[in-house]
Amino acid sequence: MNKRLTFHLIGNVLRMAGALMALPVLVSLIERSGDTIPLLLSMLIAMAAGTLLALIQPRRDTLRPREGFAVVAFSWILVSFFGGLPFYFSGYVPSLVDCFFETVSGFTTTGATILTDVEALPKGLLFWRSFTHWAGGMGVLVLSLALIPKMGARSIHLMRAESPGPSTDKLVPRVANNAKILYGIYVGLSALMVVALLLCGLNLYDSVVHMFGAAGTGGFGTYADSIAHFDSAAVDVVVGVFMALFGVNFSLYYFLLKRNWKTALGNSELRWYWCILLGASAIVAVNILPLYGRNFFTALRYSFFQCSSIMTTTGYATADFDKWPQLSRSLLVVLMFIGASAGSTGGGIKVIRLQLLLKSMVRDIRRTVHPKSVNTVKLDGHTVDESILSGVGGFFFAYILVLLASLLVVSLDGFTFETNFTAVVATLSNIGPGLGMVGPVGNYAAFSDVSKIVLSMCMLIGRLEIFPILMLFAPSAWKH
Repeated sequence: MNKRLTFHLIGNVLRMAGALMALPVLVSLIERSGDTIPLLLSMLIAMAAGTLLALIQPRRDTLRPREGFAVVAFSWILVSFFGGLPFYFSGYVPSLVDCFFETVSGFTTTGATILTDVEALPKGLLFWRSFTHWAGGMGVLVLSLALIPKMGARSIHLMRAESPGPSTDKLVPRVANNAKILYGIYVGLSALMVVALLLCGLNLYDSVVHMFGAAGTGGFGTYADSIAHFDSAAVDVVVGVFMALFGVNFSLYYFLLKRNWKTALGNSELRWYWCILLGASAIVAVNILPLYGRNFFTALRYSFFQCSSIMTTTGYATADFDKWPQLSRSLLVVLMFIGASAGSTGGGIKVIRLQLLLKSMVRDIRRTVHPKSVNTVKLDGHTVDESILSGVGGFFFAYILVLLASLLVVSLDGFTFETNFTAVVATLSNIGPGLGMVGPVGNYAAFSDVSKIVLSMCMLIGRLEIFPILMLFAPSAWKH
């Protein structure tokens, strides 16, 4: 392990995280919300800690996968810790564990909260809380690669460790330019959403804050009743559609901009993604018809929004879906597992992994029936490498293992199985709301500190695709 290089890169990331706090400081000054000092103090502490680590100069500039994983894992943990200091210094969240939980939830775009009165927080803190979604949506390390020159040699390992999906392809040869392209698309879509929300009648502050939640597929907002607060069909449609758009692989937007229509529109994961989302929306709409006066379009409005919110792992709500019929609730839990597309800001197992798992199962059935036949798994006309298939199988097994282990620990608090199970799934898949006590009108405040730490680790493990965090516990990773 090249520890000096690891510390140096982590320091650069912490400095970047500290610089991000300048924006909520500015908002606090403009709004005169009284939370400028906690935000400014936290910013200075984060930048000072980052500067001290960045002063450690590496003896060799060789970044291997193990260093890439370590930088990503430690960066996310430390960024979440320092990012939680504004809540602690302000006194609105007196527990450091709760501050860490809230900020991990923000940066991992989960949207799970321990706050029982969101509207009591000043505007600067609420802005920072939602801004962590936007910063973490595309990735803190990807942002650093885009803005900090010479982050390190072979920085593709940083991008691969942080980017969601079974594989990471470069759009252009240079990793820094690749990061800039992704963030350019991200900023463009974000700006379009802000304009759309302004046209729906929202003020600039609410438009920007709720864009942060939808773009990062996180779900933090400024009101206790989420998007339902606006009681507007236009807002529901705009937020629902943009959540779905941010759940699409961003590489496909690049191909669209390059007018490579065949590659973009012919992508099988894209077709599966929209078929699952629209199909689930239609089924839920029919199932909840009696709750909305048998008006199909009203039922479809609420079903599409909620299916889009859950499948993209955003967590916004326009209705208390915990009171919907069992079929709808069960279907939403299934969408929690599936998640969005690889290369998007969404969480979950990812649609492409579902495709590969099903194709592998079909191949194994064919091999059983015809032992001497040659069967390969193909995706979009290309043969999938066996190492990728093995990685998908390993990811799925690790996902279930982490889920079960976390469920056992969280169950010590004595809440219902429905609450405990969906709390673990909602944090591991970076969704936020679950069912029962952690439903769309509930929160995670009642869990013990031990459970909150476990659920915080679930959020980090889910956002970083399991292995970067688990690698920290492997002794072989720390050997020379």
